[in-house]
Amino acid sequence: MSRPEHIAPPEIFYGDTEARKYTDNSRIASIQAEMAYRALELLNLPEGPAYLLDVGCGSGLSGEILEEEGHIWVGMDIAPSMLDVAQERDAEGDLFLQDAGQGVGFRPGTFDGAISISVLQWLCNADKQINRPKARLQRFFSTLYASLRKGARAIFQFYPENDDQIQLIIDVATRCGFEGGLLIDYPNSKKAKKYYLCLFAGQQTGVRNIMPSALGEDGELHPDEVKDSVLYENKRQIQRRRKTSARKSVKNKDWILHKKQVARDRGDKPVARDSKFTGRKRKVKF
Repeated sequence: MSRPEHIAPPEIFYGDTEARKYTDNSRIASIQAEMAYRALELLNLPEGPAYLLDVGCGSGLSGEILEEEGHIWVGMDIAPSMLDVAQERDAEGDLFLQDAGQGVGFRPGTFDGAISISVLQWLCNADKQINRPKARLQRFFSTLYASLRKGARAIFQFYPENDDQIQLIIDVATRCGFEGGLLIDYPNSKKAKKYYLCLFAGQQTGVRNIMPSALGEDGELHPDEVKDSVLYENKRQIQRRRKTSARKSVKNKDWILHKKQVARDRGDKPVARDSKFTGRKRKVKF
């Protein structure tokens, strides 16, 4: 089966039909959510909401996880059809049509972290004569490094084609100032093996950058491949629910007023007037 990046450039491959098919596929959505949760774990963020960048956000599947975990996010993607679907699904993040190979156009130190799910391998594909993988990777990593605050992490889940591609990505990221390396979850499983590039944008004063541990390094199978997987999954779900319930909601009155002002500035649709009831929870009588 051909890899998607060998069929057509991403903005063409993910046209209207493919974008909707990708988003409506429950299996893809489940896998995307699992990898987004894992990326958040690897970011190792402090308590409280963070301002995150989702590179190759697509239709907002991974952005939903960021929002669910109480974070504010910005998404960028090269495929207009994917962003159209994200808007139709009322994605909470601010969305930008942007080719990552052309760089990340944000002010220095803007983000507390960045994630990317199933995107990085596309930058290694010379789908056009003007696209040189090494140059595109260098432009991307250098501008991403600048846009992250000092010591922030960037986590990339990707599907490398071969060892040479992995080495190219790591070499370019290192030359652009990043520290870190490759982490492989469940390396002994053909079905569940996942590659994560864990990068550090510099080093905070007095804090040492330590690579996180991979899952299943000691021959442990992925939960989906053993009979006791339900116990494992339930444990992780309970831990997530505890974290979520303990976190204060970021969608308070100030957050709502800010979102309404942003919508007014855009002028794309009518916005309800502010009132004393803004931000209050409605009581529903049965």
